[in-house]
Amino acid sequence: MDQTMMAALAPVALYAGLNILVLMALALHVVGARVRHKVLIGDGGVEEVLRAIRAHANAVEYVPVILVGLAVLALSGAPGWLVHASGAALTLGRVLHGVGLNANAGTSFGRAAGTLLTWAAMLAVAVGLVWTAITTLT
Repeated sequence: MDQTMMAALAPVALYAGLNILVLMALALHVVGARVRHKVLIGDGGVEEVLRAIRAHANAVEYVPVILVGLAVLALSGAPGWLVHASGAALTLGRVLHGVGLNANAGTSFGRAAGTLLTWAAMLAVAVGLVWTAITTLT
């Protein structure tokens, strides 16, 4: 891998690493809830276990897709500010969502803000990729 490609992927590596740590923290929270409530499979009908599972699963649903898009965006020569803004929004969004969902079964600031930040990151990456493709093809 040449130096230019490595430099382009460095911010993506940062956000990939941070989001993997978020996923690990959410997974450990699932394990802790299972142990506390003696639930080996599923959620056992225990709301805390269900919320922990959903917080982790929700992150697993969004993080990989956005990180792949972020990597392609970075490699396509997108501005660094766009890569960092999208990566930071994703990371903060996943932390807020996980904390918010685990703290409250209903709506919460963390859950709502986390969802909005995650969607903003996804939209920014998607628009950046489409824009890059269109301007490159023409």
